Amino acid sequence: MPLFHRRLTRLTPDQAHRRTADGAVLLDVRERAEWDAGHAPGAVHAPLSALAGGAPLPTAAQGRPLVVICRSGHRSRQAAAILSKRGAQAVDVKGGMSAWASGGLPVVDARGSRGRIA
Repeated sequence: MPLFHRRLTRLTPDQAHRRTADGAVLLDVRERAEWDAGHAPGAVHAPLSALAGGAPLPTAAQGRPLVVICRSGHRSRQAAAILSKRGAQAVDVKGGMSAWASGGLPVVDARGSRGRIA
């Protein structure tokens, strides 16, 4: 079964978690302070502000399916649209990291300790 379907553009946190277990990259597009406070283990950081300015994807995310996440889902939708226009397979997470954490999925801070959503 393919990781992505054309008509599916938003995932629940549980769907996103399963997709990353199947090989997709969880791409967190929040700013550095938000990332440092708490992010999903194994996620790759690429702020929307950098992507919107034309920055390339981090090496770990290049050429791989992307599941894009932010705090609430607004910025991740923007980032997924930008990345899709660049030719990437990108979907976003409905409810973002707030829904991720509320769903009991893991969050770590910059030191690897239990994180919080900022």
